[in-house]
Amino acid sequence: MKHFLRMLIQVCLYFYCKFLWRCMKFVMRKLTGRCELQRICYSTKPGASRTMKIEMSLRDSKSKLLQTSVSVHPDAIEKTIDDIMELKKINPDINPQLGISLQACLLQIVGYRNLIADVEKLRREPYDSDNPQHEEMLLKLWKFLKPDTPLESRISKQWCEIGFQGDDPKTDFRGMGLLGLYNLQYFAERDATVAQQVLSDSLHPKCSKFSKAEWEKKRMDKAIGYSFAIVGINITDLAYNLLVSGALKTHFYNIAPEAPTLSHFQQTFCYLMHEFHKFWIEEDPMDIMEFNRVREKFRKRIIKQLQNPDMALCPHFAASEGLINM
Repeated sequence: MKHFLRMLIQVCLYFYCKFLWRCMKFVMRKLTGRCELQRICYSTKPGASRTMKIEMSLRDSKSKLLQTSVSVHPDAIEKTIDDIMELKKINPDINPQLGISLQACLLQIVGYRNLIADVEKLRREPYDSDNPQHEEMLLKLWKFLKPDTPLESRISKQWCEIGFQGDDPKTDFRGMGLLGLYNLQYFAERDATVAQQVLSDSLHPKCSKFSKAEWEKKRMDKAIGYSFAIVGINITDLAYNLLVSGALKTHFYNIAPEAPTLSHFQQTFCYLMHEFHKFWIEEDPMDIMEFNRVREKFRKRIIKQLQNPDMALCPHFAASEGLINM
């Protein structure tokens, strides 16, 4: 009975708040002479703050046109903006900046949805050792991470040197499909110096802090080492879940002046991989069995950062100057 009453109260509050919100919108429209979309664009700076408010306004609108505008094809965005301006009785000649601002927001909103679809497609595609393209990517990963060490054969225990579990890496990609390989190769190729350093540290995490004698004395041979490739696939899973849950909207809406792309997602993976490595060392776990605890703590820290509407996880990838006049 208590559960039923609690649900009834929540439903009543929801409809009351929705009714009150619509009344407030009506009053504000009469007082300012501007619709909600205008008020958001004119009073909120470009980036995640503005785009997320626009997205919520469109999604919660009673107008079917506005509701569906967040899922139109990118090529239809310009026409959709014209339709919205006409529906809201806004003269584009008097309010030219509004159309530009709405277009920038819709490009980000629609782009984020399309990015989820692109990432999901890669995640669902299994690694196929009979596919020459898949094999080429895997071999490139080795070359980027171990440029001075030739791979003796495709099936080899050498794969363990870069953090795979056995002599054939294809079995390790099952959870994240090709997405894991795409991310690892991107990291190893585009951020080669950092990737090679992270790999080296993962194999010999405290060599820079302790001499061999101190290492043996403290019995720290298994102190904080981890499997680079396996952790990379795990961080891919983290990035994927942040994307699908919408947590990465803050980040992408702040760094991408238009539609976020797969490259933006891969750059974010590089950032997460580097930051997790530093976080792992800071946490100083006793052994790899503490991985889940450290990962969960790291996930919570990232989510907390993303709750800041001004947050950009890797600002050096940002095109923030392109957001200034939108």
